[in-house]
Amino acid sequence: MGGFFGTISRKNCTYDVFFGTDYHSHLGTRRAGLVFYDQERGFQRQIHSIENTPFRTKFDYDIGKFTGNSGIGCISDTDPQPLLVRSHLGMFAISTVGIINNAETLVESAFSGPGHQFMAMSSGSVNPTELTAALINQKDSLVEGIRHAQEVIDGSMTILLLMKDCIIAARDKVGRLPILVGKNENGCCVSFESFAYHKLGYEDHYELGPGEIVKITEDGVEQLAAPGKKLKICAFLWTYYGYPNSNYEGKNVEVMRYRNGEIMAREEEKNGTMPDVDCIAGMPDSGVPHAIGYANQSHKPFTRPFVKYTPTWPRSFTPANQEMRNLVAKMKQIPVPELIQDKKLLFVDDSIVRGTQLRETVDFLNESGAKEVHMRSACPPVMYGCKFLNFSRSNSDMELLSRRIIQKLEGEEGQRHVAEYADGTTRRGQCLLKAICDEMGFDSLGYQTLDGLLEAIGLDRDKVCTYCWTGEE
Repeated sequence: MGGFFGTISRKNCTYDVFFGTDYHSHLGTRRAGLVFYDQERGFQRQIHSIENTPFRTKFDYDIGKFTGNSGIGCISDTDPQPLLVRSHLGMFAISTVGIINNAETLVESAFSGPGHQFMAMSSGSVNPTELTAALINQKDSLVEGIRHAQEVIDGSMTILLLMKDCIIAARDKVGRLPILVGKNENGCCVSFESFAYHKLGYEDHYELGPGEIVKITEDGVEQLAAPGKKLKICAFLWTYYGYPNSNYEGKNVEVMRYRNGEIMAREEEKNGTMPDVDCIAGMPDSGVPHAIGYANQSHKPFTRPFVKYTPTWPRSFTPANQEMRNLVAKMKQIPVPELIQDKKLLFVDDSIVRGTQLRETVDFLNESGAKEVHMRSACPPVMYGCKFLNFSRSNSDMELLSRRIIQKLEGEEGQRHVAEYADGTTRRGQCLLKAICDEMGFDSLGYQTLDGLLEAIGLDRDKVCTYCWTGEE
């Protein structure tokens, strides 16, 4: 997905931006960049690949060379950024998070004539951040340009600009991702994750609404464009992406995950579907708090039958090659045989998306002596690849485990009944659960319901994006 952090201050802010950006490393794995502005030295920028080396290690050498009272940094799952742009709107640095589904159309329709060009990436595609900057520069002001870009982009685009005298932040038009502003005695910062600035001594100051554009200076926040009325914040921020101590729309991530697990167990108790197991466990790491909530509600002991060895491979999906990702995931799983041997185990994971590693995980547990392995997903079956962010994004919905199984069960006819398959109480829903169990080797499988998930988040249903489960925008 990606994330960004920025600071504008009455003092040198390089370390605030360095550590604030580092605290977004859980949101991306490919590229990272920093840009600072100093009145004497102007803009200074550096970008590094972080596919095999963490952000902090890559930028340790650079940070001592930067100076400036304002700066922005980003972690990106896609293109190199921030970019430096010089146009009729002035000189600025830009960082974005989002997806442009109609990028080729925008390039061909708006920039194919003489005098227009883009730097192509190694894949031949255009850098989405560069395209966004070009769209902004079609208008006579930055606010008009940002509004224009967000209107013509099919997908989602959250934007951060570093100017010579301010930072401009623009939340995507329906607020799928958060933007928060912190403040201390020296200035302000802007961030996706609230804990990132709390650790740096900033206090909560302002949270942008959907589509809102603000100007941030060391003195505070000035609204440049009012927020819209429609909010569709991504539910996966709570179930998976968000860091445990972050808050979005006033709802804490870790608290939501405990509550989510409790609701799952409560409904299983009510429906009589809770299996007789020896202990509850979470799939490391983001499945753990959901599992703690499940264990607390079910009064079953919580244990850690295996742990992840993360000093060298902190994220299992870091390698670009799927075969390598699977191998790394397998090598990271270190069993605790005394907690597996002859035990009936129930695991809770944050989600089941493609299922590429699940079969190996079950085989690994069985080889370690597990008597039974039951699986629970802390969200409903993922049925649609995300059109707005990089989570669950795929070339085809058939890459998703649930859709592949539906295709096996009924072919194209089954694809017309996706909503029924997503409901575990229906005949088709029961068939889906059994088929996944057979393929993956589970003794039972259960998914959190959409109602249960939304109850755990605690926001009105119409304010949360649930596209990947329902296909409804």
